[in-house]
Amino acid sequence: MNDKKAKDIMTTDVIVAKKGDTISEVANVLISGKIGGLPVVDEDNKVVGIISETDIIKKEKKAHSTPFVNVLEGIIFLDDFNKMEKDLKEIAAYKVEDLMSTNIVKVHEDEAFDDIANIMIKKSVNRVPVVDEENRLKGIICRYDIIRAMYNE
Repeated sequence: MNDKKAKDIMTTDVIVAKKGDTISEVANVLISGKIGGLPVVDEDNKVVGIISETDIIKKEKKAHSTPFVNVLEGIIFLDDFNKMEKDLKEIAAYKVEDLMSTNIVKVHEDEAFDDIANIMIKKSVNRVPVVDEENRLKGIICRYDIIRAMYNE
């Protein structure tokens, strides 16, 4: 499509997570930033994973809502509400390292735009960290960045 490189289209002001952050903390960042995922970095700013809303949702499927029936406008709970509340608190206390994806797709700063777009489509990923030769985070490319590069010239 064009001769742009990863470094030309990436977002450089990247919000990151650390392996020791809680899922509750990450969920609040995702909500407040209206973003779908964060790269996870170590103390040297090297990318070690990605934590996304999908990772959190998959884990939350474990905490099923309390089944109930509505009888004559009265609700009768069929399960223990306290158990559901306990499950949700337990999930919120999980650490990023417990839920993050570690088999991630990364690209380098000089990777061609077309290659990045194709990788994202073929691998069905919504975001790719951009790293240097030492695997240090330089930026991130999301689907939004791809669309912006295609239509906002």
